[in-house]
Amino acid sequence: MRLILASASPRRHDLLGQIGIVPDAVDPADIDETPRKAELPALYAARVAAEKGVAVAARHPGALVLSGDTVVAVGRRILPKAESEAEARACLTLLSGRRHRVLSAITLIDGDGRARHRMSDNIVIFKRLDQAEIDVYIASDEWRGKAGGYAIQGRAAGLIRTIMGSHSAIMGLPLYETRTLLKAAGYPLD
Repeated sequence: MRLILASASPRRHDLLGQIGIVPDAVDPADIDETPRKAELPALYAARVAAEKGVAVAARHPGALVLSGDTVVAVGRRILPKAESEAEARACLTLLSGRRHRVLSAITLIDGDGRARHRMSDNIVIFKRLDQAEIDVYIASDEWRGKAGGYAIQGRAAGLIRTIMGSHSAIMGLPLYETRTLLKAAGYPLD
């Protein structure tokens, strides 16, 4: 049973390794990840994870395809994957001293084309950040390409007061849900 990871994220690959799973191949999906007008964060994360899975499954008939998407949301607002310093700064300023949700959706498509979906809904609370802390974090360049402009597995961990939920999901792959889906699909687990 071949397992294809439909993600370019080295974090997702490493997280799978933490539970003893090594995908047979990594094949990132190249889809439009633009949120639709008025699309709610949970629906967006689930849709994007599913679309990534479908795109990659078409290239690997008969294989299991695991895809995911992680969204940082403040209320109904989906924060971007920060690509510029200005975006990262705006995200960190908004998140300062506030709670927000990190939604991590996964889709597993089996060899017969059946899709199974799971969502991990988590809460993160940042400390109140002063300008110097934001400047230092921006200088680290760790925020680049990260949802909400931060990476919990790096320096941002020192800026977070509380998490409620799955640490691995906040990093980008909910391991409990992933293992559950793989087991249900008959993937051999230790």
